[in-house]
Amino acid sequence: MSDDFRIDWDRERRTGTAEAVFAAGKSPEQIAAILRSAEGRRLLLTRLTAEALRAMPADLAARLDHDPLSQTAIFGPPAAVGPARVCVVAAGTSDLPVAREAARTLAFHGEGAHLVVDVGVAGLWRLMAEIETIRRHAVVIAVAGMEGALFSVLAGLVEAPVIAVPTSVGYGVAEGGKAALASALAACAPGLATVNIDNGFGAACLALRMLAIPAPSPSSSPASA
Repeated sequence: MSDDFRIDWDRERRTGTAEAVFAAGKSPEQIAAILRSAEGRRLLLTRLTAEALRAMPADLAARLDHDPLSQTAIFGPPAAVGPARVCVVAAGTSDLPVAREAARTLAFHGEGAHLVVDVGVAGLWRLMAEIETIRRHAVVIAVAGMEGALFSVLAGLVEAPVIAVPTSVGYGVAEGGKAALASALAACAPGLATVNIDNGFGAACLALRMLAIPAPSPSSSPASA
């Protein structure tokens, strides 16, 4: 075990979601050492920039499935991805990096995701054109910056739980995602949970835990008691 890192290989068995490596702030040497310690295992990396990837040893970089938009990378063989039970809804094209981080995290765990993009409520018809598709999913991840109006609107239109992911997309009072975060936390629509700004990974992990909750059996429902 390195003095620089301790990988929690037991996390997936213990919690249902696998260990991931937050690459930002780590040197190329540290990332390379982590990957070499993961030989024979699968590992998800987040916030791995293209620049950091180029600085890594070529043999390791070649083994990473890297998505430059979301800055995620998968080390090891891909998981077999099942049908999409999660819908990731992005208000704008600028929110795609965070939306893709959520979708890639789900795929790493073998969970499919349906991505709906550019349906911000400034043109409500765009969201309404996709609403029946969105309603077919068990969990919805809503990704939005600016004023974050998508969160309340969407949570008032679907039966599934909605996970709000504020993004740092915006300017002026919306700069840095604080306005979108406040909107998500202050929403009056029930059934809405909120994760931190730009935290697509955290939203995906919450969705995975929601999906793992077993449905109640008919015999345990109040109506049959």
